[in-house]
Amino acid sequence: MRTRIAIKFHALLERHFPERRVFLRSDTDTRFIRLRPESQLLAFAGATAIVSWAIIATAILLMDSIGSGNFREQAKRDQRTYEARLNALSSERDKRAEEALAAQERFNSALAQISVMQSELLASEIRRTELETGIDVIQSTLRRTMKEREAARQEAMQLAEAMSDETVNETKDGALDDDGSGALNFLTAALEETAQERDKIIADAQDALIEADRMAEEIALMKDKNDQIFRQLEEAMTISVEPLDKMFRAAGMDTDNLLAQVRRGYSGQGGPLTPLTFSTRGEELSPDTLRANRLLKHMDDLNLYRIAAQKAPFAIPVKDAFRFTSGFGMRWGRMHKGTDFAASHGTPIYATADGVVTHATWQSGYGLMVKIQHEFGIETRYAHNSKIYVKKGQRVSRGDKIAAMGNTGRSTGTHLHYEIRVGGKAVNPMIYIKAARDVF
Repeated sequence: MRTRIAIKFHALLERHFPERRVFLRSDTDTRFIRLRPESQLLAFAGATAIVSWAIIATAILLMDSIGSGNFREQAKRDQRTYEARLNALSSERDKRAEEALAAQERFNSALAQISVMQSELLASEIRRTELETGIDVIQSTLRRTMKEREAARQEAMQLAEAMSDETVNETKDGALDDDGSGALNFLTAALEETAQERDKIIADAQDALIEADRMAEEIALMKDKNDQIFRQLEEAMTISVEPLDKMFRAAGMDTDNLLAQVRRGYSGQGGPLTPLTFSTRGEELSPDTLRANRLLKHMDDLNLYRIAAQKAPFAIPVKDAFRFTSGFGMRWGRMHKGTDFAASHGTPIYATADGVVTHATWQSGYGLMVKIQHEFGIETRYAHNSKIYVKKGQRVSRGDKIAAMGNTGRSTGTHLHYEIRVGGKAVNPMIYIKAARDVF
């Protein structure tokens, strides 16, 4: 059976690979090499395998080269995109910084304008009070003058009647004695003096009426000016206070408790923000006085908000170019309690609010870390630093340089791990950063 199969296989090979002989001739001898079908098959298979391997290897190398080129091009495109995004973020950051500076300048300008308007309002109110008092004096003087004029008129009439009676008697007697002539001269002089005094009183009364009308017109103009000043102040308060109130509420802070806490820390009284009062007799305050006191309260709230904004972390700890690499929340099955800012090694890190440094050394996985305790139970943490520029117990202000970015502790690269804790509980720092975006 095996012999038969072998014979058939050999016949098949003979058909495709017939036996060949290769003659090798020399000068003295002739030899030949017989190439059997099996040998030809092996040589053909070997040659085919070598050619196939060469084709496959060449294809692999070509595909690898093409793929590497694509990868390099893709990497370059990604790098260009990343650089463009970094430039855009840097431009956006610079723009936000300029807007914050402009907003701060507008805020300071509004405060200066409010102070000037407040001084004008107080001076105007005092002047109006003085004018009202002057009008009351003029009116009382006018009434007294009218009474005196009436009395002088009656006295003149009596003197005229007496002189008339005396003239009749003199006519009947035919002559005047010395006493009668003296009395007549006295009466004539008194009558002339009374007439002059009457004319003077009438002229003074007319002048007083004209002055009263002028003062009344001046008071009306002053009231209109005061109303305009009030409206401008109220608009300025609305523009200044509402964004700050919105910022604190967006950060989840109770503004009433916030203002009360700041007010307790700054409880001194007196000066331009003391409530107005123009009466010491316990009388009810006028509508303008109540309106001015409401404005003064808004100004006081504005100052309190300004103080609170400096003491709460409404700022970004990195001012140079950076990128966010990890946000607040779950990461790799664990809670990430802060926000990561990546930048070059040694990038300055700044305090985001006024406060006192409570920690400025190494702490396990945080590496070199700075902790700052702020008002309202807020604490900020700055971790993985390469250097620390503050010490425990030191008081810092917003914008003070406190550390340099590094890669210490449990970290995979140079970055800042920034945390905000309220009452010991970690909160998302972006809440505060986004809340202040439209104000600073």
